[in-house]
Amino acid sequence: MTKHPAPHDQQKEEPLAELPGSAEHRENIRRLKAKSSRGLYAMAAFIAVSIGAIRDFDFLPTISPQVRTALGTPPSANMISTALLLYAFSAIILILSRMMGGSHSYSGMAHVGYLSGFYIFYSLGGTLADNIWAVFAAGITILGLESYHIWTFCNEEIRKEMEALEESSRKQRLQQ
Repeated sequence: MTKHPAPHDQQKEEPLAELPGSAEHRENIRRLKAKSSRGLYAMAAFIAVSIGAIRDFDFLPTISPQVRTALGTPPSANMISTALLLYAFSAIILILSRMMGGSHSYSGMAHVGYLSGFYIFYSLGGTLADNIWAVFAAGITILGLESYHIWTFCNEEIRKEMEALEESSRKQRLQQ
C-alpha cells in the first residue's frame, strides 16, 4: 500500500524551530525581548537609590570631619541645580536624537549613576531634602524616555525578525 502525500491544507505544519535559519531568528527575538526590559532594570535601580536619598542615605556610614575637610567646600545648591538642568536637557536631546536616528544604543544605567551623583552632591551640600524631587523628576523623565526608546526599538526589530521567520517558513512550505 503506497502512501500519498496529503493535500497542503491537511499537512501537518512543520514547527518553525526545525526550519533552516529559524533558530537564528528565534535567538534574535529572545535577545531583543531581553534587551527591551533593560529600561525597567535601570528604573528599578534609580528608584532604589531614590529611596535611599529620601532617607538621606542613613544606611551608609557618616563621613568623618577629616574626609569632609579633604573634599573641600561642596558646590552651592544653585550650581548643582544648574548642572542638573543642563544634564537633563542634554540627556533628553540625546535620547530623542537616538530615537529619530533609529539607534540601538542604550545608556540607562549610566544615567542612574549620573543622577545618583546629583543626590550625593546635594547631600554633601546639606540641601538634599530641598532638591530631592527635582532629581527624582529629572531621573524619571530621562529613564522613562530611555526605556521607551529601547522598548520601541526592540519591538520594531522583533516585528522584523517575526516577518523574516514567517517568510522563511513560507519559502520552506513552497519547496515541499
